[in-house]
Amino acid sequence: MLEKTAFDSGSTLLSSQLPPIPAKRYFTIGEVADLCGVRSHVLRYWEQEFSQLSPQKRRGNRRYYQHHEVVLIRGELRLRDELQAVLQILSK
Repeated sequence: MLEKTAFDSGSTLLSSQLPPIPAKRYFTIGEVADLCGVRSHVLRYWEQEFSQLSPQKRRGNRRYYQHHEVVLIRGELRLRDELQAVLQILSK
């Protein structure tokens, strides 16, 4: 699972509030940031920390994420939300 601090610093939406993922193969870093409710710099950080996340780089070093990588990021966000809910219950 991704670090809690990494999520907290860049996450703006709960995973349940995220827009649907369009049916296309590649997404720019800006599109992924919007689809996942995080900032672009958070995605760049995660690339360095997690080998499962490795977007293709093309012209001018532009990042292109595949559909499965967007799904992976969203899964991590969902796990983060669930963990925070459990921790909140346990702290009562």
